[in-house]
Amino acid sequence: MTRQRPRVLFLCTGNACRSQMAEGFARAHLGDAFEVHSAGTSPHGVDPRAATVMAERGIDLSAHRSKHVDDLHGLDFDWVVTVCDRAAEACPVFPGAARRLHRSFEDPPRLAREAATEAEALAPYRRVRDEIEAFVRTLPETLAQEHTA
Repeated sequence: MTRQRPRVLFLCTGNACRSQMAEGFARAHLGDAFEVHSAGTSPHGVDPRAATVMAERGIDLSAHRSKHVDDLHGLDFDWVVTVCDRAAEACPVFPGAARRLHRSFEDPPRLAREAATEAEALAPYRRVRDEIEAFVRTLPETLAQEHTA
């Protein structure tokens, strides 16, 4: 049986922040057009600050869990979108994956490491969240352009 919607995987190292944000936005904005998943090459739990800043946009990550890419064994992906450089370097081969796309976003936990206050710590999360949302909103056009390239 043929899938009606293309299946997209957002992949980062920890599946804690950037890929979770991308999955959340894609489900909210593109859920009718794509079947969306996220995973990490070395998952370590959903980042609470990522959940906080996504909730500010009305997207609830509380039911999300950090998954290893191997947890998705058996799923064929039409697109694998890496959202951090380390995941792009370590990205495994996915049987059936028609295309790969890399879009690097800075790592909010690393950027927030030296923050003196929680408000300071959340600032890079919000900036990267907004960058990811803008990227996800253009994803259908980006994938169409990449597919014809």
